[in-house]
Amino acid sequence: MSDLAQQPGSDAGVRPPGRSDTAPTDQRLLRGARARRAIARHAVDVASLEGLNGLSIGRLATDLGLSKSGIQTLFRTKENLQLAAVESAHERFTDAVIRPAQDAPPGVARLRALMDRWIVYAETPLFAGGCFWAANLADFDSRPGRVRDALFRHHRDWLGLIAHELRHAADAGEIPDLDVDLAAFQIDAVLIAANTALRLGDADAVGKVRRVVEGFLASR
Repeated sequence: MSDLAQQPGSDAGVRPPGRSDTAPTDQRLLRGARARRAIARHAVDVASLEGLNGLSIGRLATDLGLSKSGIQTLFRTKENLQLAAVESAHERFTDAVIRPAQDAPPGVARLRALMDRWIVYAETPLFAGGCFWAANLADFDSRPGRVRDALFRHHRDWLGLIAHELRHAADAGEIPDLDVDLAAFQIDAVLIAANTALRLGDADAVGKVRRVVEGFLASR
């Protein structure tokens, strides 16, 4: 026992003002959350290049100079790691493409803003291998499970967003009435094709996207 603990009137064991027994635990949780985000972000880049099936705890440990056991503690399974990558990709896509476009008025202006932001996202690109969704949707379309469900939920929301802006434009008389679900499907197909073309060095891929989209947005 320490000398301090033996002294009469000692405040040993008394919690200092402003501190709690949970403080060390809170700090560990914060460090764990930061590490989890950093690992998931790197996992997105790997998956954009090699697909989500290319992810492994060992691969990420080597890339990031971390212990396999540390990553195993944070994610437990490869599926959880894949799901974390999907959610990280969605957050970054939302920040880069969807959220900035919301400043534009709904309808034609916002759809053009979405397409402009998507082009920057794919052309720059945001992820090492280009569009994360293009790299992974086809690989999981016949693989039932949580990863497939997460991928297709975000893809469905993206199609719904395009369709929503097309419907608003049609209702406002900005464009002719059209089958908005079909048009959204066609625009998304062009974006997926453009991502592949960009990766293969097609200098006109962006121009093709713009021409197709403007074909849907032609005024009466």
